Amino acid sequence: MNRNLLGIVALIAVGMTLIIGLAVAGSRPSNGQTLPVQPPVQMAQAPSTADLLADRVLGNPNAPVTILDYSSMTCPHCAAFHTETLPKIKEAYIDTGKAKLIFRDFPFDQAALRASMLARCAPAERYYPLLDVLFKSQGQWSRAADPVKALAQYGKLAGMSEQVINACMANQALADGILQSRLVGQDKYKVEATPTFVLNEGAATISGAQSFETFAAAIDKLVK
Repeated sequence: MNRNLLGIVALIAVGMTLIIGLAVAGSRPSNGQTLPVQPPVQMAQAPSTADLLADRVLGNPNAPVTILDYSSMTCPHCAAFHTETLPKIKEAYIDTGKAKLIFRDFPFDQAALRASMLARCAPAERYYPLLDVLFKSQGQWSRAADPVKALAQYGKLAGMSEQVINACMANQALADGILQSRLVGQDKYKVEATPTFVLNEGAATISGAQSFETFAAAIDKLVK
């Protein structure tokens, strides 16, 4: 088993009973990154683990090209892709129905795992907007003295109550499912570093935060 993964599993074993303190003031996290305040989520019942771990599809589910985005929430190269390159791919290929993107969690450390958990506990329609904000503010929350407390600010602004966030961070099944997703990426697609992009079940693979032109050339070959 990968040493990093062993570290994550060990941390989970001793730390799944986290108590999160929320310190939210107004509608702007301390780093200045704006996240529009959303109304609190009202849920009749807690979503199932299967629902939390279900694929979140960005774009038309029937698009001919599928991009699996294996990224770690604390990976600077992943943040660079999401903030600089993905908007161009979205405009040219996702919004036009030629491709869809599915984010696959590949956490390398405890903070990344917690960020992935938080995003998956958000309502499905707020998943990618929250990922976007977390990547843009990565340098702040990932280096905070208490990354979990810092992450809670963003969850609150995305409409998640303190109760929902606390339950999310204590969800062992969710943490295990995210780690299992990482193992699938390693075993099935031989993902070893982030970001790694798998197009159409391995018809093409792109490693690293490559240029828009690199993605465009790969997608164009697969568009029918």
